[in-house]
Amino acid sequence: MVQHPRSQRHLPEDEAARRRWQHPESILDGIGLAPGATFIDVGCGEGFFALPAARTVGPHGRVCGIDIDAEALDLLQEKAFREGLDNVVLHKGMAEEILLCDGCADVVFFGIDLHDFVDPVRVLANARRMAAPEGLIVDVDWKKEPLPLGPPTAKKFSPEHAAALMAEAGLRVRTVAESGPYHYIVTAVPGNKKKG
Repeated sequence: MVQHPRSQRHLPEDEAARRRWQHPESILDGIGLAPGATFIDVGCGEGFFALPAARTVGPHGRVCGIDIDAEALDLLQEKAFREGLDNVVLHKGMAEEILLCDGCADVVFFGIDLHDFVDPVRVLANARRMAAPEGLIVDVDWKKEPLPLGPPTAKKFSPEHAAALMAEAGLRVRTVAESGPYHYIVTAVPGNKKKG
């Protein structure tokens, strides 16, 4: 396989190594992802969370992935096809610009990437709009401390900062907790969003 010079594709052994310190199925189970749900993965990459989510939501659910990396989306689509998962729909573009729906998502998910966006408040405001009135917005991200993995400490958001960004975007934070040795998880709901 020819790789783009700036590409940082993950090999199957990379995913196996990642699973030693982050277990996507446990995280998705912990947030209550259920069969039939609509799950939007913002910054889905090659599908570390999107594929387990697609298995969980099943044929009556849907996983929508958003990413700026067309090559990652192609690889994710290939993996989904190989597994027979036809409930995965992918969208290329900047999360600051993409609004897939108004109130359709049971879960809008950020898997260790909120710190990567140009305008995280705008991305979170879009997440708020896409979430159903009873929907959940979830941010799993790196602890803001020196770690053997992940981005430089200065680039990371503390859980307090992530929660403040969520509040600025009109979200109401429900929980903040540790998630394995290197991450935390913040869950929020749309603030003052009218039902039905």
